Amino acid sequence: MISQYYIKQKQNIQIHVFKTNINSDTDVKTIGTVLNSNPYIKNWSVDLEDIDKVLRIEARKQLHENDIVKHLNTKGFYCATLE
Repeated sequence: MISQYYIKQKQNIQIHVFKTNINSDTDVKTIGTVLNSNPYIKNWSVDLEDIDKVLRIEARKQLHENDIVKHLNTKGFYCATLE
């Protein structure tokens, strides 16, 4: 049986997918300090092998895509919602 707590927590999570210009492990470490310090972000990853350098973020629903884009843009990275 699945815990009600687990079900409630899973319903509160949203997945965001972005196209970026993150090109290296150094870039990943740089954004890592930003993303890891955000309490709404539960998990994230970057696919450096993909042509779009896809950033995937699992976050609480309180965190909006525009907030993520603006924050990464201020750090000098291109970031746009991947549709």
